[in-house]
Amino acid sequence: MNKMIRERWDIRIVRFDVDGNAEGTVVYSIKAPYQEFSFIGFSRPPSRTARTGRIIGQAWDMMGALIEGPATEEEIESARREIPKLYTGRATSNALIWCRSNRSMRVFDQTMAALAEGRQPHGEDIARVCYLMRNTGLDGNGTFGTRSFPSLGAHHALGGVLEAQLLTAYLMREFSCDLVEHLAAKASSQAVKLAPELRRYIGVGNGSALGLIFFVHKHPRLIDRLLSAREHAIALARGLALNKSDHRIEQLSDLLQRAIVFRRQDRMVYETFASSARVADDLDTILAQLHRFRATGAVLGRETVRPLDVLADELDGKVAPEAYETLLSLYLELVPDEADALLKGVEAPDEFVVSPAESVADLITLVRQDYRWALDVDMSGPDAYRYVWYKSETAEEPRRGAREEVPDALDLGLDVCGSIQSLLADLNAEDGKLSIARFLLKRPQHRHMVSRVQSLRGQEYHTPRANINSEAFVPIDLVRLMNVGIHGIDKCRDFLSRNLRGVLYHGAPTPDDLRAGYTGIWYYPAEPVL
Repeated sequence: MNKMIRERWDIRIVRFDVDGNAEGTVVYSIKAPYQEFSFIGFSRPPSRTARTGRIIGQAWDMMGALIEGPATEEEIESARREIPKLYTGRATSNALIWCRSNRSMRVFDQTMAALAEGRQPHGEDIARVCYLMRNTGLDGNGTFGTRSFPSLGAHHALGGVLEAQLLTAYLMREFSCDLVEHLAAKASSQAVKLAPELRRYIGVGNGSALGLIFFVHKHPRLIDRLLSAREHAIALARGLALNKSDHRIEQLSDLLQRAIVFRRQDRMVYETFASSARVADDLDTILAQLHRFRATGAVLGRETVRPLDVLADELDGKVAPEAYETLLSLYLELVPDEADALLKGVEAPDEFVVSPAESVADLITLVRQDYRWALDVDMSGPDAYRYVWYKSETAEEPRRGAREEVPDALDLGLDVCGSIQSLLADLNAEDGKLSIARFLLKRPQHRHMVSRVQSLRGQEYHTPRANINSEAFVPIDLVRLMNVGIHGIDKCRDFLSRNLRGVLYHGAPTPDDLRAGYTGIWYYPAEPVL
């Protein structure tokens, strides 16, 4: 979003051939400074029977494709024919993403009815879910024959991490708003369009579950680079020398106040995470400390030239984790250029390579140094392998179940703790001077873990420090890391400690805003007053 705002991307409707029953075809043009893309979407009336968010579904309210270049009729027809096939379909060579989404039926219908009557929908109705459509699939990077992301290169307009997926999610948001206005106009000559402030407030829904656990383990370099970039940017902000009259203290105060209002107005109910009321109370406490610093030059009684570092240090563990991480995230807004440069520099190839000439003794040292946490986990107890990770035969989705309930399941989880302990035991049984090449000839079962350990040496954040098969492991923590910390999803509500539902692009500027040169703050939006 920062890139689209900064470069004033031009997003326009090229075609919107949709009838009053919501059946039809849409095409959007997306123009970056040096590159053009198209979003091809196929709208369908909601099905009450085959409609589902799962990959095994037979019908979705919208299916679409993000492609490079202007959309030709041949590409539109190819997408129309191939996307519904999913795994048996094939994308064109310039396709980046295939996507699917479903309406939030009640809110979509309420909004359409209100617009058709010539009025705006009630803000509280929108605020209960904050979206009109929910993303049910963003597939790319080779899936279905889409173009692989590494092939794009750093100079591609969507060459950054997750940029193609995130642009597609934004276009889902725009399509949902355009569709509800279009259907209202089809239903009534008195219909009005969404008020700009309400249209900004509406995001796109997103649901995520256990598949993200596999993503984290499959892309350790990416996770490490993203988290390292964030930690580096936070460290830069914490190191800023600021006096009590520095404008950045006022800026941070304003951002905290914005986050407090956002939390106070949050209508979501959270099962596992801290309530928004508690988070808002903690943010109020933090804001009060900033006000005291502006008045006295001291933070929690300590005079300092680095108030943000003292504030973060003193509050760690004393406020809700959600409030603390909100504060650290807002620190990034004080060093925006540095943060953007760090994100732009993220490069994370997936391949692991064995270093065959390394000695067994050296690898033993590396394992003990980088994986002490895994060696300290008790893998002999009854709960160490209590759960198994498998793919559901009916839903074709990742599952985590008690091992005795699925005794024949193939465990798809990455057993880091068990594998590291087994690797070290076998390394200790060999001559320390033996090369890793010869070690793997004797014990080829360790090849993957050896290549992973060697390839990730010295990196801090590549692997969750947990036994994912144990009773104590809470999957929702990693799902939230991806959704909130990396994807930027707001109002993430948890279900059964394994599923998350939230809102993406909540408060984001509209295409009209982007063309006009948007300069506002869009995140943590307040409920519109109409």
